[in-house]
Amino acid sequence: MTIRGWAEILLVLVVAVLLAWPVGIHIARVAEGKRTFLHPLLGPIERTFYTLSRIDPAQEMSWQQYTFALLALNAIHFLMLYAILRLQFYLPLNPDHLAGMSPRLAFNTAMSFVTNTNWQAYSGETTLSPGSQMWGLTSHMFVSAGTGITVALALSRAFARGGLKTLGNFWVDLTRIVLYVLLPIAVVAAFVLVALGVPQTLATHADATTLEGLRQTIAMGPVAFMEAIKQLGTNGGGYFNANSAHPFENPNAFSCILEILLVLLIPFALTFTFGHIVGEKRQGYVLLAVAGIFLLAAVAVAYSSEAQGNPLLTAIGVDATQGNMEGKEIRFGIPLSVLFNVVTTATSCGAVNAMLDSYMPLGGMVSMFLMQLGEVVPGGVGSGLYGLIVFAVLAVFLAGLMVGRTPEYLGKKIQAKEVKLAVLAVLILPLSILGGTALSLALPEARASLAIGGPHGLSEMLYAFTSATANNGSAFAGISADTPWLDTTLGIAMLLGRYAFLVPVLAIAGSLGEKVKVPASTGTFPTDGLLFVGLLCGVVFIVGGLQFMPALSLGPLAEHFALFAGKSF
Repeated sequence: MTIRGWAEILLVLVVAVLLAWPVGIHIARVAEGKRTFLHPLLGPIERTFYTLSRIDPAQEMSWQQYTFALLALNAIHFLMLYAILRLQFYLPLNPDHLAGMSPRLAFNTAMSFVTNTNWQAYSGETTLSPGSQMWGLTSHMFVSAGTGITVALALSRAFARGGLKTLGNFWVDLTRIVLYVLLPIAVVAAFVLVALGVPQTLATHADATTLEGLRQTIAMGPVAFMEAIKQLGTNGGGYFNANSAHPFENPNAFSCILEILLVLLIPFALTFTFGHIVGEKRQGYVLLAVAGIFLLAAVAVAYSSEAQGNPLLTAIGVDATQGNMEGKEIRFGIPLSVLFNVVTTATSCGAVNAMLDSYMPLGGMVSMFLMQLGEVVPGGVGSGLYGLIVFAVLAVFLAGLMVGRTPEYLGKKIQAKEVKLAVLAVLILPLSILGGTALSLALPEARASLAIGGPHGLSEMLYAFTSATANNGSAFAGISADTPWLDTTLGIAMLLGRYAFLVPVLAIAGSLGEKVKVPASTGTFPTDGLLFVGLLCGVVFIVGGLQFMPALSLGPLAEHFALFAGKSF
């Protein structure tokens, strides 16, 4: 590790926080229906949409109505995307006459993009047409990202209000978030990416002549706009198979830094939004501090692991001072590669600018562990905030046990119903991740997907189910994912990871919204200071992460110790 490398990392993180503050306030104003600088331009579009769809923006929904509207919209979008992928051959903007996906791959891909996972068991530039990439994938990146933010806003209102049975209007929340937040930032980011060298064209390829005089066909397409929402919405699905390691998605260090900032922007911003909506800014700062602590710790472990190099290569004379550069781009180097990887797995992005299968065992374990925590530090757009609040509910419950009083959070009594729902949500991850991994490793047809045995093979399968359940989408590329078993089971894991977690959260919001806020007393555990930061970090680490340590011990940790003992598998 170098001072310059740490300076790059810390500078990007500081800039991300500084940018997130005004964006967080803007999101809060949008959520509260207040006028913003974008209303003169976009306000007429919003009102026209309500008129055409017969939506009354003043009519709010109960948590059950909010949940039903959300699930119904996502189900319709799943069917729409499935149809686009299956019928691609007959749709416009398919100049290469690409065939539609198989039923199982279309199911996996449609579920992936609707749940904000963006797992890609296919090569985008050779499997999908520009039309499918735009109408099918890019449009759903906006909807899935907006869906997560609406749930975070509904939960925030539950703490801000008292004695009410409504959480807002899902249709209004989704419309405003897409129109006033996601779309404007994505458009600006797309223009910047085009200026940095990312293509935005309907042409599918370009013919070029190499320096050796050879003819080469280079895949192209409408990449820049998809890249912008891919990062901003913490989606992660790239236009090309190599994702952000491809020079047309991520040409240089400046584009790499921009993409990292886009990934962190809304997850960080929503902590400020939360503090603004509940009327206590320090509460948002606490959540941001927890996310920052985990991010810095993860970067430190991954950076130190990658910077020391591979001992097996060092033993045969490879220069160890360059670190582990296998699978990484020279134009980014180890610091930006590690930061990009940690940021995209601490959120639900899943984009990669280096091949995770080539990381050192501890570097790969960091990515898995961040997802196994529930992707709450800071997590995806919306999903990170409401996931972290679920852990906060469990933290104040434990604090209440310690002081012998009924736990409270932001003036709301946390009782058995909320704790049971929080535990139900948290248990979804180990059930799907560990259960899916164990079942897959027990079946010969599933094990055939692995490129290698031993601890690394276990890590590949564990990473696949971790990524799917956490709605991340990144992968250890050594696994062959496009198989009947994995297409189906990983699709189910994505479904559970998104909606089996989301529904209990909305139920918690509905329960808390009905409760009257009570003033703090001498027995109330303070949740706006360093003590609660430490407690919340401990709950996230112990409750969210340690249940996966036996599996991690058999996978990346076993591989790490074997590697430094001079053995390989």
